Amino acid sequence: MPKMEASSSTSHDPALFHAPLLHHPRRRSSRPLKGFAVIIGSVVFLLSLVILIVNQSPEPLASNPSSVTQAGSYSMAAQPRGIAEGVSAKSNPSLFDKVGFNWTNAMFYWQRTAYHFQPQKNWMNGPLYHKGWYHLFYQYNPDSAIWGNITWGHAVSKDLIHWFYLPLAMVPDQWYDINGCWTGSATLLPDGRIVMLYTGSTNDSVQVQNLAYPANLSDPLLLQWLKYPGNPVVVPPTGIEDEEFRDPTTAWLGPDGSWRIAVGTRFNTTIGTALVFQTTNFSDYELLDGVLHAVPGTGMWECVDFYPVAINGSVGLDTTALGPGIKHVLKASLDDTKVDHYAIGTYDMITDKWTPDNPEEDVGIGLKVDYGRYYASKTFFDQSKQRRILYGWVNETDSEADDLEKGWASIQTIPRSVLYDNKTGTHLLQWPVEEVESLRLNATVFKDVVVEAGSVVPLDIGTATQLDILAEFEIETLVSNSTEDEVSDCGDGAVDRSTYGPFGVLVIADDSLSELTPIYFRPLNTSDGSLETYFCADETRSSKAPDVTKRVYGGKIPVLDDENYNMRVLVDHSVVESFGEGGRTVITSRVYPTEAIYGAARLFLFNNASGVNVKATLKIWEMNSAFIRPFPFEETLFQEMVAST
Repeated sequence: MPKMEASSSTSHDPALFHAPLLHHPRRRSSRPLKGFAVIIGSVVFLLSLVILIVNQSPEPLASNPSSVTQAGSYSMAAQPRGIAEGVSAKSNPSLFDKVGFNWTNAMFYWQRTAYHFQPQKNWMNGPLYHKGWYHLFYQYNPDSAIWGNITWGHAVSKDLIHWFYLPLAMVPDQWYDINGCWTGSATLLPDGRIVMLYTGSTNDSVQVQNLAYPANLSDPLLLQWLKYPGNPVVVPPTGIEDEEFRDPTTAWLGPDGSWRIAVGTRFNTTIGTALVFQTTNFSDYELLDGVLHAVPGTGMWECVDFYPVAINGSVGLDTTALGPGIKHVLKASLDDTKVDHYAIGTYDMITDKWTPDNPEEDVGIGLKVDYGRYYASKTFFDQSKQRRILYGWVNETDSEADDLEKGWASIQTIPRSVLYDNKTGTHLLQWPVEEVESLRLNATVFKDVVVEAGSVVPLDIGTATQLDILAEFEIETLVSNSTEDEVSDCGDGAVDRSTYGPFGVLVIADDSLSELTPIYFRPLNTSDGSLETYFCADETRSSKAPDVTKRVYGGKIPVLDDENYNMRVLVDHSVVESFGEGGRTVITSRVYPTEAIYGAARLFLFNNASGVNVKATLKIWEMNSAFIRPFPFEETLFQEMVAST
């Protein structure tokens, strides 16, 4: 993680902030009299804002701000929506028997993110960079906030942060995709052409791979796409299930001069597999012998991604890069668990086989791309800045009924740069793209804040709904305890105490700590006396609403001898993205508080360890909102901008 900057930002005396143990009620701290006017002003502003939101909420929201249809009154099938169609589920079956919470329009309005990409409304493939514009293609339902009628939405950006919605790129209007235009990947050819391969579900619900390309390469916005008249170009091979064959990768060029793509599937229902096809013209394909890779017990592989990383470098690599000093990452989205896994290994360009460096950490049984609510991720090579960028899809964890009521569902994560972690040699490093820092506003610095064992420390930064947090922690051992901790991994959440943890931050919390989301480290004593650290996010007390999925997420994280514990946390209303140790372990959370919203959202430090004090240094930025809106075709300025690119 970047070092803490010394700046003219606001600093605070750490001695002023102390509170009791995390799971006990916190005593109200005294405030100076001069802050009273500010508090009154904030309350008046908040009330005005709520009134404005209630009166001006978008059409899809409930007409009565104090009453929303309960989830229990909405009829849903027992099987999650999407599974019957052979793709990932949207709905949450575990919530079907929960009593719906009476969400207000103001609560729904708060949940919509401010600087993450999401459609204007309704339900949320192949990203690329072309003539000065980043293009995002995403699966989208133009008719409803639930899964179905999957088309390709299209948006463009100059900086990956501020986005313009464009007309739909592709709709399901042919026999080979009439049941949905699903995930695809773009390949940029050396001569400047762009080819897009995507999965279509046919009129018989057979999954096939189709070819599309821009109608006009000179158009920087790529507004029109043509489907190849000879589609489909790849059909399920013999022995592959018709409904388990999807999501072609970006193509890479082999040493023989032909292109290769991988497609996800499964064998015998349980063996997750990536098949390799070879082509010279992108319209005719040959299935190569064997498989790129397969892992028993992992089930269907969706959204396979395959790309090179430099083992000693600070830049990304084009998908075709081969040779010494390069490893290859194989990633698969596991349909059975809805989790993205990856492994690092070696690609044999002659046999077209990939082998993991560590078979015990193979795809689907080892490292996760993101340990939280995250799926169907996809990378692309940004040739303009020589970096590889990762996108991921984050769905809602409330009920389908709530999604219908508020009129939208699901978002994309902040784009992340991806590099090989040459310090561990075992992990990738994911980090928010540098452009997100353009949204930073005023910063507040806290230096050497001592957080005693069993205490909570409020951080006086005002409203804490849109934040970028850099935090670094040092531990001071209070007891000589080398016995093995009884708590394992992330435990049952932040209330589970162990000798050295948990400690971290409480985001989207209210003053009384009745709602909070801890992001924390948990170092654990092992049987050999060493420390094994986990990086975690605890959603279990993030909301008082019963019809919301709330889990403890996390995974093991290497913390090397010359490193302190450090994290970066992006807070944007109902989504929290957390990056541990420079991005070795990443967790995305969805939270739906009922009280810790608008001006009531607060930020705290906490230390629930039993045997250490923690010293924390933080730099916290309030974040501006991104401009995400329809492309202003009628405005001359933008027409000139497009023409100039």
